[in-house]
Amino acid sequence: MNYDLPPVTRALLIANVAIFLLELVPSLHWVIIAYGALWPVGPAHMMQFPDGSFLNAGFHVWQIVTYAFLHGGWTHIAFNMFALWMFGGPVEHLLGAKHYTIYYFACAITAAFANMLVAHFFVHGFYPTLGASGAIFGLLVAFGLMYPQVKMFLIFLPIPMPAWVFVIGYIALELFFGVSGYEPGVAHFAHLGGAVGGFLLLQYWRGKLPFKPRRILTR
Repeated sequence: MNYDLPPVTRALLIANVAIFLLELVPSLHWVIIAYGALWPVGPAHMMQFPDGSFLNAGFHVWQIVTYAFLHGGWTHIAFNMFALWMFGGPVEHLLGAKHYTIYYFACAITAAFANMLVAHFFVHGFYPTLGASGAIFGLLVAFGLMYPQVKMFLIFLPIPMPAWVFVIGYIALELFFGVSGYEPGVAHFAHLGGAVGGFLLLQYWRGKLPFKPRRILTR
């Protein structure tokens, strides 16, 4: 299994880090959050942000992509970029650059829609969502399907387990957190949306859904 940095994964890493560095510029931070993070669908709100600035924050269609390049702090981006390096390279090698790019952004978009649906019908709050985690969960699913027997373990549970067990367990944990509200402030249903979107796309490419692709993905 190859853990080098193929071109799309490298470009995604660079883009995420570069945009995060822009977020660190005080005069840009809240402008980026107001217009680039994922806000709930509905009327925009004039908001006063912590730096005292007033900005009109609300949903724009481009946010279903841009939110996945924003992060809430050093720990947030460090974990996501480590996971992107760990899972993105091997998945890109198997899918190829074109399919991998489509896959990554499809997972980010399905994660965004899942988050918006939950926010609209259940949460009813007005706050931004940001982070690459939805796309990362899609990569995690792809890794588990493509390398099912590779041994993995959680940091807080250092017991080696096959990748497919790790993935199913992690997704079950996310579902528990999302339903129970045990870990508030984390977009668990966005993570689940990225995982489900990625799984369905892979099954479509493999010709395992009722509607078939023009070309079956064999690798």
